Amino acid sequence: AVIVSLMLAACGGGDDTGATTTAGDETTTTSGSESMAGVHTAETDLGTILVDPDGFTLYVFTADQGPESTCYDACADLWPPVPADTEIGSDLDPAMFGSTTRTDGSEQLTVNDQPLYLYTPDQSPGDTTGQGVNNVWFVVDSAGSMIGGPQTSGDSSTTAADEGDDGLDY
Repeated sequence: AVIVSLMLAACGGGDDTGATTTAGDETTTTSGSESMAGVHTAETDLGTILVDPDGFTLYVFTADQGPESTCYDACADLWPPVPADTEIGSDLDPAMFGSTTRTDGSEQLTVNDQPLYLYTPDQSPGDTTGQGVNNVWFVVDSAGSMIGGPQTSGDSSTTAADEGDDGLDY
């Protein structure tokens, strides 16, 4: 039940109340269903990143090879796929986005042929708690490239991967 409510929170509960998005020093307030149009960029501690229409951080999974998703079942409960019909904001090049068909037939949004995901423990717009989880999940910058990655494993900072690692690759 906790995962479901976190998923609903991460996906935007669908209510028509206003929302305030704070990313870094920038605050954006929307009213009703006027979230930012589609996937767009936001400023965070990690730089300019891709976020969903509600301001939640988008991630890529290094276990995915090309546009095919390998995150299903419990993985997809924790890391929900971004639907392919999500609009692309005017601040991004739509040519870097595409879609892939998941095994259940649904379509998932991709950037530079990498499937995009949300992370249910991110509780507020601009949260990046999924960055570096198990050294396989990474935030995406405005050019559609992952920020950090396995090659930066010399970083001694603490990430979510250091807390409660269950040994799974998601």
